[in-house]
Amino acid sequence: QVQVVESGGGSVQAGGSLRLSCAVSGVTYSTYCMGWFRQAPGKEREAVAVIDSDSRTRAADSVKGRFTISQDAAKNTLDLQMNTLKPEDTAMYYCAAVRSRRTHACYPTSWWPLRPPSETYDVYWGQGTQVTVSS
Repeated sequence: QVQVVESGGGSVQAGGSLRLSCAVSGVTYSTYCMGWFRQAPGKEREAVAVIDSDSRTRAADSVKGRFTISQDAAKNTLDLQMNTLKPEDTAMYYCAAVRSRRTHACYPTSWWPLRPPSETYDVYWGQGTQVTVSS
């Protein structure tokens, strides 16, 4: 059984930093994308940063240079270091493990920067953690 549990959200002023952590169990990291997504009120869920099956990272243009994704496969953890936060970063942040049902691997090219389609991907979401950035 796959379990995804996030922690580390909170409230911070613009320019501040937060670190999100995610504990994932029940998956083989090398066959899954591990990623962070976010959803602001009234908006679609979007990809923030992802590590693919070959351990390559990808980050949304809006967070490049400010957010860093990292994983420790031995500990089954995924982190997102967020620096120089802006009010527009305010959202619910979700950790996810993603894998193609056809290839049993994950390369996000086909769905980036959106969310992976549930019709063709197994997606395991965490419960989400709120990040609020005030100006």
